[in-house]
Amino acid sequence: MRAGTGSQKSAEAGTPGNARTVREYLAYLRVEKGMRPATCEAYAHDLEQFAEQLEERGALLVTATKADVSGFMARKRGNHVDARSIARKLSCFRGFYRWLLLDKRIGHDPTVTIETPASWKVLPKSLAESEVSAMLDRSAAAARNSNSSERSPEAAALALRDHAILELLYAGGLRVGEIVALGEEDLHLDQARAQVRGKGDKERIVPLGRRAVEALDEYIKRGRPALAPPRMQPAGMGSRALFLSVRGRALTRQWVWEMVRAASGSIDSSTRKASPHMLRHSCATHMVEHGADLRSVQRLLGHADIATTQVYTHVAMEHLKRVHREHHPRGKRREGTGSREQSTGNREQEIGFSEASETTLAVLE
Repeated sequence: MRAGTGSQKSAEAGTPGNARTVREYLAYLRVEKGMRPATCEAYAHDLEQFAEQLEERGALLVTATKADVSGFMARKRGNHVDARSIARKLSCFRGFYRWLLLDKRIGHDPTVTIETPASWKVLPKSLAESEVSAMLDRSAAAARNSNSSERSPEAAALALRDHAILELLYAGGLRVGEIVALGEEDLHLDQARAQVRGKGDKERIVPLGRRAVEALDEYIKRGRPALAPPRMQPAGMGSRALFLSVRGRALTRQWVWEMVRAASGSIDSSTRKASPHMLRHSCATHMVEHGADLRSVQRLLGHADIATTQVYTHVAMEHLKRVHREHHPRGKRREGTGSREQSTGNREQEIGFSEASETTLAVLE
């Protein structure tokens, strides 16, 4: 952010500048709210953009008005910024001015009467079960070949590590930030679970399936020791991190993203490029398709609000249609087949299906 003008300083004597105010807010987010560095960086970027617009007329963040906020959003719309991005920036401003209000630095919140921009709800992108299976089968084959005498110990360790990451992303629906933040002590393979620290530094227990447990066990026993030999374990070298690079350091989010993309693209040219978050969506989508209730999926993913999880119910519609065709007296599988007695005899089951599906239909609507 640019330094304030002379008129600004005279008009706002004793008031902290924009840069200082943003720094103090970010410290509050990190220390008191427990927000992740990536989230804090995004908030800082949004506030710096708004501050630069205010500084064009010599104003400060603490003196901004509703017209300033509305003008900033209008300028973004004029630059063809997506409505969801504008809504995210407004959410950032609301949190910022709520903090200023609670800290008694301002007397009025300029965002309180501004409506959130309407935007289309984007359905999460997920892979088909066959696509996920192909990706995991390929990485599992590479991990099994780690015993080959033709491969170097380092290459074998990397194959075991990559397979363990892919299995964990899909089995537990973890975010990429949660993957790179995992430590050895967070795994409890004897209990088939992991302790994960999510957004806002909130902890949750994630159950793990057999294949994920086996992949992680192999990596810890044979892969990780090769990536973190004693000579590369000084303090601060990321030795606590579960997943390590060839230099013994904790992996970065970008590296995991690139690895998943490469793993999905190596199957064949027609396969969609995946991302860590796409595997998270695939985990949730496939669970809902197989009948998992929303509350369980919410707890697995670490969503604070079940409304966030409800987006996955769109995939349950096909399953509901299949059940309807099978059980409804006028469904395709029953039309023209079976006698009146058979239809009457099954009516209790059909009524039971209707009652059991009432909650699902309400969610889907």
